[in-house]
Amino acid sequence: MSFSGKPTTLVEQTIENDGFWPALSVAEFQKAYRLPAEYLVELLADGITTAMGEVNADLARRKAAWLRAGIEAVATADSQALPERAHYVATYKRAVYCRAKAHLLPQFATVNRRPEAANLAKEIPETRELFLAFSQQAVRAIQGRGRITAVLL
Repeated sequence: MSFSGKPTTLVEQTIENDGFWPALSVAEFQKAYRLPAEYLVELLADGITTAMGEVNADLARRKAAWLRAGIEAVATADSQALPERAHYVATYKRAVYCRAKAHLLPQFATVNRRPEAANLAKEIPETRELFLAFSQQAVRAIQGRGRITAVLL
C-alpha cells in the first residue's frame, strides 16, 4: 500500500538500459520506494527512464574507465575484475530510483486532488531535495568520490 492509502498494483515492466548498466524494474521501484498508487505506469516508466539517462550521463567517465579495464557490463562483471559488482549494481539502482522519485514526487499534487495531496505538496520541496541528494551520493560512490568535494581557492 502506498502512502496515499490505496493499494498499489505492482507492474512487472523492465526498462532496458544501455547494456553496461543493469536493466531496471518498475515493480522493484514501486516496492522499494513506495510510490502513490495513483501514478500511471507510463508516468513511473518515464520517471525511471529520465533518471536513468541522467545517472548514465553522470557516470559516463566511470563507465569509460571500466570499459578500458575490460569490464563490459557491471551486472555480469567477473568478480576478479570488479569484486564490488553487487555493491555497484545496488548503488546504481539507488541512484536511479532516488532520482526518479525526486522527479515524480512533485507530480503527486497534480494527480490527486484530495486534501492529503495538498498537505503533502507542502513537504515536497524538502523531500525532493532529499531524494536528489540520495541519488547524487550514490553516483559519487560509484565514481569513487566522497559525499562532498572541497576545493582550495
